[in-house]
Amino acid sequence: MNRISVICFGVKNMEASLRFYRDGLDFQTNEEENNPKVVFFNTTGTKFELYPLELLVQDVSEANPPEITAGFSGVTLAYNVKSEAEVHEIIELARKAGAIITKEPQKVFWGGYHAYFADPDGYYWEVAYNPYLSFDENDMIIL
Repeated sequence: MNRISVICFGVKNMEASLRFYRDGLDFQTNEEENNPKVVFFNTTGTKFELYPLELLVQDVSEANPPEITAGFSGVTLAYNVKSEAEVHEIIELARKAGAIITKEPQKVFWGGYHAYFADPDGYYWEVAYNPYLSFDENDMIIL
């Protein structure tokens, strides 16, 4: 069991989240509606899904649904890039799409360069350049 097939975000407002990812960050999808019941994005490797938060809670467990709480869940997603300049490009794209930039691009103690933003539902993304990583022919990082 050494793979992640889909990452699903439970979203409070499907239309706003779809606008952020599809229209703002240019995530690719075949979905043409602005307020679908679910949406999948054609991302490289792991697929990405948006699903209404209230329905996701019920999907996890109807008998004992998890509590929806505000705040940081301890999970972030990372988007690795190939240069410091690309960190700036992606952060500006996120800013224009309506993201909250929680950490502006800056050098990191381990020798890299990164920044963070939050999407409309408060999910955090790191945009990182790691000079010690390389990429394969599918733009997936090689560890």
